[in-house]
Amino acid sequence: MIQGVVIKKLKVIPDERGRLMEILRSDDELFTKFGQVYMTTAYPGVVKGWHYHKKQADHFSVVCGMIKLVLYDSREDSSTQGEINEIFLGEHNPLLVKIPPLVMHGFKCISPKEAICINVPTELYNYSQPDEFRVDPHRNDIPYDWGRKDG
Repeated sequence: MIQGVVIKKLKVIPDERGRLMEILRSDDELFTKFGQVYMTTAYPGVVKGWHYHKKQADHFSVVCGMIKLVLYDSREDSSTQGEINEIFLGEHNPLLVKIPPLVMHGFKCISPKEAICINVPTELYNYSQPDEFRVDPHRNDIPYDWGRKDG
């Protein structure tokens, strides 16, 4: 696992009315601080990535559909430099994934329906100076192919 990445298995509590799932609590070991909460979605087969942040850590959870979250450690001072992690999360695998600053990340919707991802970053989005740096998902020097892998 890439240095600084933390995965928390989420507990779904169903009853006859529906279900409840806590995602992130301020008493979780992986909690640092709160910036904001937002939702992003992807349609089936769409890739959203690559990007990274210099200051902010992200906390991804998928509440509808499924995604393949891919992380790439390009940090020169990291013991896991060059490592790639694929994490499948969503309805069939409820997880919270903490992505540290400077770790490149992106995701692909792998479900037959739209995937809905909730992110709780540690920083507020700064509209005038965003802490978001993008890399083309398909034309880059990251050794990763977003294509489906059978077998």
